[in-house]
Amino acid sequence: MIQLGEKIKQLRKQKNISQEVFANYLGVSFQAVSKWENGNTLPDITMVPAIASFFGVSTDELFDFNLYEIEKNVEAIVDEHSKYWDTDKEKAEQIIRDGLKKYPGNDVLLNCLIGVISELGKNDEVITIGKALVESTKHDDVRIDAYRIMAEAYKAKGEYQAAREAIDHIPEIYFSNLYVKAYLLEGEEQYEAAAKEASLCLEHLVWMLEILAEIYRKKDDPAKAKLQYAQAIGVLKAFEQDFPTKYTHSKHDPEKIADLEAVLNTL
Repeated sequence: MIQLGEKIKQLRKQKNISQEVFANYLGVSFQAVSKWENGNTLPDITMVPAIASFFGVSTDELFDFNLYEIEKNVEAIVDEHSKYWDTDKEKAEQIIRDGLKKYPGNDVLLNCLIGVISELGKNDEVITIGKALVESTKHDDVRIDAYRIMAEAYKAKGEYQAAREAIDHIPEIYFSNLYVKAYLLEGEEQYEAAAKEASLCLEHLVWMLEILAEIYRKKDDPAKAKLQYAQAIGVLKAFEQDFPTKYTHSKHDPEKIADLEAVLNTL
């Protein structure tokens, strides 16, 4: 009993969170956590998987739970929520929240949650969860993405300086994991990386051209704005013969082209 309590206390302190925060994630009182750590009681056996998931450790012997299984289950939850991202964000949100009941404090699920609720305008909750996440996560990619989502939430609230401060935590890099994989690896790994990177690069290029067009519109320079919109349309039309891969959708987007053309026609 004492060994388990001491282990929980050690892991909690390593994650630099209070008993109250830990208890909130598990849906118990901080007094219950205190009793565990003092060796007075043990957590309910049904909470063991959630505790293992929260601390992100492989504790098969101590908790009788396999971290690999947690990761696979979390991945399945993320995939399920992704199915509804475009069509039903409330359902996507609920899938993630249900997942967090089973795996409270899971970094990946929390990052998915702030991503989807930011789309639903729940900016205060985004910022609250985001602040806790960037302090506790051990994963750089989760931390960086959380800062990005927080920056969007701050901007939506009109807090420009806070948005800037969040952005300043995001490193500026000139290559990605996918880029390097596509360049250096072979076979299926290279194919997957190249397909995903190409899709992302196209999406980002079109976004940047749209942003530049809007900047020129605000500067009262419609000629340059028209050029940027026309280039974005041209990029998308270049993929008219494109096809979906097992890793990405087709990069040809007739609806996006129509939207851009409608804006262009107003200039």
